[in-house]
Amino acid sequence: MTRTITPRLRNLLLLLLAVTGTLLAGAGPASAHAALTGSDPAQGVVVAQPPARVSLTFSEKVAMNEGSLRVLDPKGRPVQTGAPANVRGTTYAVNLESGLGQGTYTVTYQVVSADSHPVAGAYTFSVGAPSKTVVPDAATAVGGGIVGGLYAFGRYVSYAGFIVLAGGTAFVLVCWRRGAGVRALQRLVVGGWLALTAATLWLLLLRGSYTTTGKLADVFDLGLLGQVLQTKPGAALVSRLLLLAAAALFIAVLFGSYQRREEGAEKRDLTFGLGIGGVVVAAGLATSWAVSEHASVGLQPGIAMPVDVVHLLAVAAWLGGLTALLVALYRAPAGMPVEAAAVRRFSRLAFGSVLVLVVTGVYQSWRQLGSWSAFTGTRYGQLLLAKIALVALMVGIASASRRWTGRLTDRAAGGAAAEEAETEKESVAASTAAGQDANVAEDHPADPGDARRAAQLARQRAAMDTARRKRLRDGDTGRHGLRRSVLAEAAVAVVLLAVTTALTQTESGRTEQEARAATSAGTATTAPNGSLTLPFDTGGADGKGVVSLDLDPARAGTNQLHLFVRKPDGRPFDVPEVKVALTLEAKKIGPLAVTAEHITTGHWSADSVQIPMAGDWKVAVTVRTSDIDEVTVSKNAQIG
Repeated sequence: MTRTITPRLRNLLLLLLAVTGTLLAGAGPASAHAALTGSDPAQGVVVAQPPARVSLTFSEKVAMNEGSLRVLDPKGRPVQTGAPANVRGTTYAVNLESGLGQGTYTVTYQVVSADSHPVAGAYTFSVGAPSKTVVPDAATAVGGGIVGGLYAFGRYVSYAGFIVLAGGTAFVLVCWRRGAGVRALQRLVVGGWLALTAATLWLLLLRGSYTTTGKLADVFDLGLLGQVLQTKPGAALVSRLLLLAAAALFIAVLFGSYQRREEGAEKRDLTFGLGIGGVVVAAGLATSWAVSEHASVGLQPGIAMPVDVVHLLAVAAWLGGLTALLVALYRAPAGMPVEAAAVRRFSRLAFGSVLVLVVTGVYQSWRQLGSWSAFTGTRYGQLLLAKIALVALMVGIASASRRWTGRLTDRAAGGAAAEEAETEKESVAASTAAGQDANVAEDHPADPGDARRAAQLARQRAAMDTARRKRLRDGDTGRHGLRRSVLAEAAVAVVLLAVTTALTQTESGRTEQEARAATSAGTATTAPNGSLTLPFDTGGADGKGVVSLDLDPARAGTNQLHLFVRKPDGRPFDVPEVKVALTLEAKKIGPLAVTAEHITTGHWSADSVQIPMAGDWKVAVTVRTSDIDEVTVSKNAQIG
């Protein structure tokens, strides 16, 4: 919950927006997930002689094993020799067999980026002339499939467990110390610890298969587990388990000796000690994420990692404390409802957490996006916009919660008076009943039935007292309204956590745009102004030739297409059929079929070719040279 926006706070938020604009306008290079930014041979090219090796350049350093980089011939047979090696900087290469034949070769890669996420992909190049090729489906299994889904679920549970564990204990120590004796809050915090511990073990087992084979059967492969333990993410997961052992001791003290102690100097000292210990353990757990994910690579890691730790702690204090408050409002015993003062203390804690989230979030957004266009032009930016909208929604609901908190405070005195009057009435009734019981005891001093009747009356009085307290608590409209608003906040927080988890597994907008720029730059050198040359070989008799394609003016909107088919010696070549399709894969547009009219020998043309937007368009040309011989060749063209 947060305070209402004052003029001073509004000016602060405007200043933060101005700083954001300045940072985004002057962004420098950074990275998160690795992205392929270059290759030799390049994607889609046709080389005259077989290369001696294939090299790939990534946006950051990656981890590779013997099978990370493979080159497959047209029949799907691996033709690389030896293991891939780092030849310079972020460029990795693998040697090829000698005497390779003509045709289309497929390069597949499965690597692990420096932020611990697996990255896979493939592309093709041709020797002499393009041909049909066979690519195994397993080439892109890494990081996806069932194992990928299970790993993503484990990450969600681990974040949720940490938030409940850290935020729940912060709520008890900072906002409501009496809550240490509430069984529902104890179960909540212990449940958070169990969820985080189980999820950490789950991720440790899945890690090997997640980053290599993608097979569920390899989850319990001890060899893969040994390899994981030697990596940075594996070490981070092991350190998280060790810190959870310290967290277990912390929980035992908090819900054991601490909650049994009477208020006084000794308990205040213990509160201070637990506070320091809790911050150290929580910061250590948050660091286990920061040192192995987005913050640990790219621009300013020395600043980004501490900022990431503070950001995660602020999230835990806000969302975890909110969960604890919800449990306290609904599950606290009737005789010990959460006080209005505790709710006000949490309101201040949440307000401070939101300010920290704004400041750290601005820095993280600049670091991961780098430009305003990345907000809408990349998946990371779109998820970030969704996260910002959810946070804004939570802040709006929290302002309503704060109004209910004020009403709860106003009704405290009235509630206490009502409770005192009710207690006095029941005391008089209890005294009367006690006097009657005493008279009965004098008349029948040794009657066992009187003892049973007294015990029954005592149980009835206790039940009446509990019902009375619950009735007074539920009759407070301020408390009832606060429950509903906090429940709405918690519902939004569940969705917010899911979006945040997805963000941690998504390539940063900055890296995605850099990879596009590198691809576009490479395409522009081979296809200037929409001019393409595509050699083809349908495999049949008289099936070789070259397609030349021109798009004019090669801009978004209406274009004119001219397509020429020639034989290897340059003579015009009239083939039975030619088809053209345009696809903008980055925006999932297409394929858009283009109907070309046969003009003269070897020449086809199409007017009014509509290209909806600029981008890196894939132009696929299907050439049929006989009833059964056909091939599709493609190349990218940069449309301005």
